[in-house]
Amino acid sequence: MMNRFEEYTTQFVQQVGKKEGPISPVMINSASFGYGDCENGEGIFDGSVKKPLYSRMGNPTSAQLEQILAQMDGGVGAVAASSGMGATAMATLSLLKSGDEIISIGGLFGGTYSYFSETLVRFGIMTKFFDVDELDAIEASITDKTKILFLESVGNPNMRLPDIQAIAAIAQQYGVVLIVDNTITPLCVKPIALGADIVVYSTTKIITGNASALGGAVIFRAINEGEDKFKTTRYGEVHPFIKKMGAMALIANAKKRALRDFGMSANGFGSYMTMLGLETLPLRMDRIVSSVEKIALALDSAGFAINHPVLPSHPHYARYKEQFSSGCGTLLTIDMGSKEAAFAFLNCSKLITITANIGDTRTLGLHMASTIYRDFDDATRKFLGITEGLIRISIGLENPDDIINDFIRARG
Repeated sequence: MMNRFEEYTTQFVQQVGKKEGPISPVMINSASFGYGDCENGEGIFDGSVKKPLYSRMGNPTSAQLEQILAQMDGGVGAVAASSGMGATAMATLSLLKSGDEIISIGGLFGGTYSYFSETLVRFGIMTKFFDVDELDAIEASITDKTKILFLESVGNPNMRLPDIQAIAAIAQQYGVVLIVDNTITPLCVKPIALGADIVVYSTTKIITGNASALGGAVIFRAINEGEDKFKTTRYGEVHPFIKKMGAMALIANAKKRALRDFGMSANGFGSYMTMLGLETLPLRMDRIVSSVEKIALALDSAGFAINHPVLPSHPHYARYKEQFSSGCGTLLTIDMGSKEAAFAFLNCSKLITITANIGDTRTLGLHMASTIYRDFDDATRKFLGITEGLIRISIGLENPDDIINDFIRARG
């Protein structure tokens, strides 16, 4: 069967490599750049000269990565970040001020939940949390203070699937920005095509794919020439950038209002390693998505408590078949019933690498309650789908039959 991501196999390798000079991307790690003369320096700072200003504001190696990622997602541009959380912080802080509100929808990575529920609260920014199917409640909760609807393309780790198009329609109706964390599903899901305004990634995960580089990225849609939600009074802080930069305003806003002032900048080496991983992303994603489905079905038949929407028993099975035809990434979860059983399984497996990462070439696993979610109260754990025996598994490139056999043996 043809690779379901075949359109990207040519695009990525051709964009990363060069026909003349160094074929591998040129890695520029300089923290600063010489301007040559004062007039050139003035032009760089006012934006009329397109040359590097300072690495906190961008790096030539990162710029190449940004161009590829923007094209991948149909955005007008992108900004690379130091990590996935750096990307989330950039996307949100560039739009928010004290008194604003976020609506967070669906399952949520623990770091993002803490950022919303603990950190932003200290700065007077409140977040309301809803399940992916609470569309009426989400709509009813939107106020004049609501700046952002935020969701993950796949709940991590509750594996619940949002109807992105339906949520995007609500965001558009009320003139509110929709941000989608697409970390788990690059290529599989096209958030901007579904109506999202901004897409965030932890490129550390499947995009790089081998645990070699920490990184993140934010992809922005273009500002429309006519009516646009960013031109309303809700987003008045962005208007000076729209007046000066037009379609590219969100990139300038992110760089000036977040990257410059908070410094979540990518580095040249990390962006270089990310591009090397990106070259093989279509091949890896296709294999892993196929393996995840095969493994989930086999382990379910073997009596494991598996959570993945490929299973007919999953509440979003129909949505998975209709809206996630290219899969939903590398994850599945197993509920072993208790912490002790989960520890025994993970420690007995010969293939699982126990780590907090996901989206690697290797199969990874982690007991959720004792690690990422250890400090969360019972009510929050319940909302996020964290049980005492829950293990998050990120399937790698190993032979899926070997993984199935290893898991069955490890269970005992």
